Amino acid sequence: MVDSISGNKGLGPLGNINRADNAAGAKKAGSGKATDRVDFSSALQNASKAQETSATKEASGTQETARSEKLQALKTQIENGNYKPDLNKVASSIMPFLIKDS
Repeated sequence: MVDSISGNKGLGPLGNINRADNAAGAKKAGSGKATDRVDFSSALQNASKAQETSATKEASGTQETARSEKLQALKTQIENGNYKPDLNKVASSIMPFLIKDS
């Protein structure tokens, strides 16, 4: 709302509308319950989706790089005969499948 200076009275609302009356009118026009609502444009939603997709690709690329490095290290250990798996971890990971099949 734009205020104007009218004579010696100081600031007053334009069009002789009181702010209290305006607020009361807004309450009457509503359904009785005040609710907050935010709508974002489709352009903003599309930009958000594009940013999420980009971040996911970067994360998956980093994961793929780490995975390939780990696999290469394991292949080298196997070729050199230095690979010593933790037999307890191997057994505990196999047990659910053995119990399920029996």
